[in-house]
Amino acid sequence: MGVKDRSGNYIKFFTYLVVIVLINVAGITLFYRADLTKNKMYSIGEASQQVVSTLSEPLTVKVFFTKNLPAPHNNTERYLRDLLEEYSNHANQYFNYHFYGVSAEEGDISQEARKNQEMAQNYGVHPIQIQLIEEDEVKFQKVYMGLVLIHGDIIERIPTITSTERLEYRLTTAIQKMNNKISALLGLPEKVRIKLFLSSSLETVATYMGLDELPKLPEALEGAVEKLNLNNYGKLEFAYLDPTKDAGLEKKMEEYDILTLKWQSMPEKKLEEGEGSIGLVMEYGDKKVNIPLIRVLRLPIIGTRYEMADMDDLEEIINENMESLIGINEDLGYLADHGTLTISAGPSAGPMGQMQPAAASNFNTLVSQTYTIKDVNLKDEPIPDGLNCLVIARPTERFTDYELFQIDQFLMRGKNLALFLDTFNEVRPPGNRPPVYIPLNTGLEKLLEHYGISMKRSYTMDENCYKQETPESMGGGEQAIYFAPFIKNQFINKDMGIMNNIKVLVVAMISPLEINAERIKENGLQAHRLFSSSEKSWEMSGRIDLNPMTIQPPPPDKQKSLPLAYMLEGEFPSYFAGKSIPEKESENDDAEKTDKEQSADKETGDDDSKIADKGKSAGEKAVTGLPNIEDEGEIIAKGKPGRILLIASSTILRDSILDAQGWTTNSTLIMNILDYLNNREAIAFMRSKEHRFNPLKDTGAGTKTVIKSFNIIGLPILVALFGLLVWFLRHTRRRRIRIMFQK
Repeated sequence: MGVKDRSGNYIKFFTYLVVIVLINVAGITLFYRADLTKNKMYSIGEASQQVVSTLSEPLTVKVFFTKNLPAPHNNTERYLRDLLEEYSNHANQYFNYHFYGVSAEEGDISQEARKNQEMAQNYGVHPIQIQLIEEDEVKFQKVYMGLVLIHGDIIERIPTITSTERLEYRLTTAIQKMNNKISALLGLPEKVRIKLFLSSSLETVATYMGLDELPKLPEALEGAVEKLNLNNYGKLEFAYLDPTKDAGLEKKMEEYDILTLKWQSMPEKKLEEGEGSIGLVMEYGDKKVNIPLIRVLRLPIIGTRYEMADMDDLEEIINENMESLIGINEDLGYLADHGTLTISAGPSAGPMGQMQPAAASNFNTLVSQTYTIKDVNLKDEPIPDGLNCLVIARPTERFTDYELFQIDQFLMRGKNLALFLDTFNEVRPPGNRPPVYIPLNTGLEKLLEHYGISMKRSYTMDENCYKQETPESMGGGEQAIYFAPFIKNQFINKDMGIMNNIKVLVVAMISPLEINAERIKENGLQAHRLFSSSEKSWEMSGRIDLNPMTIQPPPPDKQKSLPLAYMLEGEFPSYFAGKSIPEKESENDDAEKTDKEQSADKETGDDDSKIADKGKSAGEKAVTGLPNIEDEGEIIAKGKPGRILLIASSTILRDSILDAQGWTTNSTLIMNILDYLNNREAIAFMRSKEHRFNPLKDTGAGTKTVIKSFNIIGLPILVALFGLLVWFLRHTRRRRIRIMFQK
């Protein structure tokens, strides 16, 4: 009987052992991990997974870290190991990494340590000095804490890693940069399609329009594509489509917003009535870019003029749009004229010939880490079609209707605008007199009001604001700078993903915004408020005086929260829908006409062909016998889905608020906004998910008193009550036992 029991125990033991082994094998084979942290600190984001899973050539990460580092640097090494392991789990076969233990000591060290040391220095990773405390003494130690990434012949290095803050962002953007340089074209599953829509019927009026080279366009484009294919792995595919011969292309042309021209008959020139279309479209996947090949200009005196893209620039135009289309280089447009904020690095000319630092050089440095800033001079040229977003910061000069038309149509093509506009222009009189604030009216206001949003002619003041330390000579203490509000967590809208981890902001000289709810609804748009001032804010309008010594907060019943930033999304209606294309103003529009010019105007009347011949400048070809041509499709009345970010302050971009390294929440906000407007939400999430600034919620004086009283009096009373409860329970138990034994 005992033998039978022992055998049964042995069978159970071996059964349990087999089950445990199988569970461990399954755990190794079916690997799974869950990141339960709030911000997903220990798992990489979608952007990181995408960039390492699409590698087409080997990428090696070599990490040089000194062993046995003191805290907290040992945690940095541990986090980096876990992070690279996470990359490896999502990567394809081309990703690998290796840790090298490198000693910073000189002299008598092992051959392997010396070899690793030489390798690190050859890659540009040098030792740094850290501080540690041993035996109650502060000591300094030289250590290696860096890495290099090798992808083909390209090397990127992160020579110093002293913190885990935004480490994933730094790694992913570095890998993305390298991967884009080498592997993007090789990894394309399909070709970039280039379609030329050109009606052969346009050849009959090309001469009258001054476009003699129009018939050569298909051949020139095909040659440009063939040349580009030699350096782009044959990933471009060209097609020439003639709407005159294929009536079935009409639907496609409407989809692509192809320019259509109509003309009346001219019997004297044997020209029959007709129409034709022209446009260039580049497609890849769901993305497409419409490149206008002809621009229609309405010039005073000269009349209607047509310009065709330069044949010599076709290759560059296609290449730039292709890079933007497949994401090799992301360009960010910045309006460089109309008196906008200076962002170029280095000194700029100031008053009286003095040199002063650029107003927003930190913005330039920060953005240039991810984007290539393309200056847009709207006075001289249209907005390039390869851009996804145009930044307009503090314009001080008025836009002409033609320039507003360019901005409006840029938005209609499904592009995005980031507007940092000032409602006042600060003018400093000579001497020590205080500045004067003159209301600005650039013309952008009427576009925004048409879309459903407007800026108020006032500055936002807030009691929750930046506090400046006052010198002892002035009594010491702090001075409230009411025009520089602190935007606290409860006034930041978390509905949008790009705002989830923005905890606090600081803005200055900012105007409140107003939403026309009825027009927003009528236009079918969505308006997302990004952040607002506190409930202790008010407006300063009329005579603006920002001297903090003279500003007095109004009564509480006059204070309220004011919206300060909005993101508008949807299919915007064009401001110019149903209107003719505005005329492009010439350089001499503001000059007075001479008597001779005025008499010439009377003689020529409204004959466009005569005016064109008289008004042409040197080197321009005359447009002779121009027929009456009507254009359709040049004005896009209803836009594709686009976005507008509006903040009524350019100060948020200035060096006094924005840091070049991108560590502050203000910098995170600006970069998140730009990424969102460039359709890179995953990058924005990755950047902000590790931001660890978590301010405490504000509590009132009464709440603080209650908490203090509870800690001082309440906790001892609770401990005493708990002790009495324990004594009572024990006493009751003893009585119950005594009564039970007495029976």
